[in-house]
This record gives sequence, structure tokens and C-alpha cells, in this order.
Amino acid sequence: MGTYKYSAEFRADAVALYRSSPGRTVASVAKDLGVNHETLRQWIKTAETAEQPTRPEPAADAAKDAEIARLRKQVRELELEREILRRAAKYFAGRDQLVSRFQFVEDHHRAFGVKRLCQVMEVSRSGFYRWRAGVDARVERERADQILAERIKEIHAESEGTYGSPRVTAELRESGRSVNHKRVERLMRCFGIVGVHLRKKVRTTVPEPEAAPVPDLIQRDFTAPKPNTKYVGDITYLPVGDGHFLYLATVLDLHSRRLAGWSIADHMRTELVTDALKAAAATRGGSLGGAIFHSDNGGQYASKEFAKVCRELGVTRSRGAVGTSADNAAAEAFNATLKRETLQGAKRWPGARAARLSVFRWINRYNTWRRHSFLGHMTPIAYEQRSVTLAVAA
Repeated sequence: MGTYKYSAEFRADAVALYRSSPGRTVASVAKDLGVNHETLRQWIKTAETAEQPTRPEPAADAAKDAEIARLRKQVRELELEREILRRAAKYFAGRDQLVSRFQFVEDHHRAFGVKRLCQVMEVSRSGFYRWRAGVDARVERERADQILAERIKEIHAESEGTYGSPRVTAELRESGRSVNHKRVERLMRCFGIVGVHLRKKVRTTVPEPEAAPVPDLIQRDFTAPKPNTKYVGDITYLPVGDGHFLYLATVLDLHSRRLAGWSIADHMRTELVTDALKAAAATRGGSLGGAIFHSDNGGQYASKEFAKVCRELGVTRSRGAVGTSADNAAAEAFNATLKRETLQGAKRWPGARAARLSVFRWINRYNTWRRHSFLGHMTPIAYEQRSVTLAVAA
């Protein structure tokens, strides 16, 4: 009987019978079914072939393997990136400067490689290699900065904490050190070295409504071509003890900013300002020789007694407008500086003696030691001496 005479169901049952009869041969099962044993063998072989899974094409296998490899590589890259960022977070500890990132790459390049680190930290490899090439120069700069910072601390201490970066720079240059003011600012900022800042001004002027008019001969021109020609003066309070005050009257030379005369008292009577003017005359050899003295319109400066002393000393009086502090800005700026640098943030001195000694010491340092920005960071007396020398030479 030919194979085509057997239905698909018969063939399937025949194969199933053979498989369910372990130990029997194909020939014996075929004999029971009445078919040729080669026919049954062919049915069994066909069934086995149909049951085997279909193998993918070689090209499909290669594409799948490549995708798996790519994904595994991507996972590894992400894991490395996560590890780099974890270390970076701990390394920076809240700071994220470009130089810090370069240093991070330098410290970790053996573990992760420069290329990967630069990509993750978002810096250029060329920039990193330039930074690395300059390591010796940076070490030398840091050493030089440390030495300079120590000298800045000494200058700041010598000024009793009053000097800011401009005066510190001038002091350094005077000692023969060539230094840029921006470098001084940076080091003072890095090391927390701060000069004394401005305090709020308090007015003490009491206008004299019945005073005889005196012209303003200064007109806010707070300069003078030579010493002993133009002066400004003012009265300021010095807070002491438990709510009490001393008062300071000043006479300031507008050429050199030298404090030529001054007086301290526990009152604001006219003799306070006349004593200061007489002290200035003594500094200038006993006479002010036709110099202009400019003040505000306080009652002391508008008094007959003050006018009399001015005539005796050869002084021409000048006064600004009533209620206009800018007309006597140079004198007020001096007073503000004095209190800022002597009190240094305190509200008052512990007593009158402490205030007198503090002001006395500061005034003498101001004239002979403290550098003035208006004078190109020279001291007032040194500036005067230079002016006299230049005048003689001319």
C-alpha cells in the first residue's frame, strides 16, 4: 500500500505507537500496522524534523549579538559615569570651579581615563593638558602668594586693622615690591583680611541764624597749590562712657591733608575751635599768613570771638551754605575716617581718657604714617616735604 493511501491522522498515530513502545523496533511496529518498515521509518523522521525549532538565519543571530553587546557596553559606561559623579560629589563638597574639575581629572585619571573624565566633567582635554603643564608654575605662585599674604597681614596689623587693599598695595610698593592691586585684593579676600568700613555720619553743626554773612571762598574745590594756603575745619563728637561725649575740633590743610591743628574738650564753646586754629598757627610757625579757613555755619565759627582770632592770625574766613554738608566735605570725611579707624565698630570709648589717648595716637600716625588715597598713597607730611622740595628745585 503506498504512503498516499494513509491519512495524516494514521501516520501520526503510527509514530505515536512507535514512541509509546520502548524496546520495540521499527520493523516490529510496522509489521503490526501492516505497513512497510521503511515507510514507518520515514514517518518518524518527518515527525522529528517537524518538531525541531526553526533556527534563525545567521545574519539575524549576528545582529542580535551585536545589539546585546552594545547594550552591555552602554550599561558599563553608565555605571562608570555614575561612579565618577558619585566621587565628584564627595570631592567637590559644594564647590565647583574649573580648576577643581581639572584637579579631579588629574586625581582620578588612572582609574577612569582622561577622555572619559573630561566628558563627564564637561571640560576640554586640551584645557586639562594645558592646566597640567602649568603645575610647576602654579606651585610657585601659591608659594609666592603665601609669602605675600604674610606680609599683607603684617601691614594690616601695623595699621591696627584699618588698611584696606589700596593702602596695603601702596605700602608694599613703597617697600620696593612690585605688586598689582588686584592681587592684593584677591589675597585679602582669600585670607579674610578686611579694612575698617564706613560708619554712619552724625551731624553736630548748630547753625547761627544771626551770624554776619561770610562768602564761600572754597566753592567745593578741596585742593590747594601749596601748604598753608587753604584749610577746612569742623567739630565732631567722640562718644565716651555712659552716653557722654567729648568734642574734637580740626584744622586740615587742603594741600597735604595734614591735620595742622586740633583741640579736644568736653564742651562745644567757641574756645574749642579757636584753640584748634591757634594750634595750626603754631604748627606753621606762629602765623597762618593770609590762608583761607573754611567751615560750616556752626555758632562757634560764626561767633565774634572766632572772627577776632582769625584776624589776629591773618586768616581769611570762608563758610559754606547753611545745611549743606557737601560744602565742607573734606573736613567731614576726615572726621568720619578718624572715628571709623579708632572705634573700629565699637559704639563708644570706655572713658574720656581712653578717647583722648586713642585720638592723640591716631592723629600722629595719620600725619606721619598713614597713607592717604588723595595723595597717591603718600603720608601727609611726606607729601608736604616733597612739595617743598619741588618748589625749591623749581
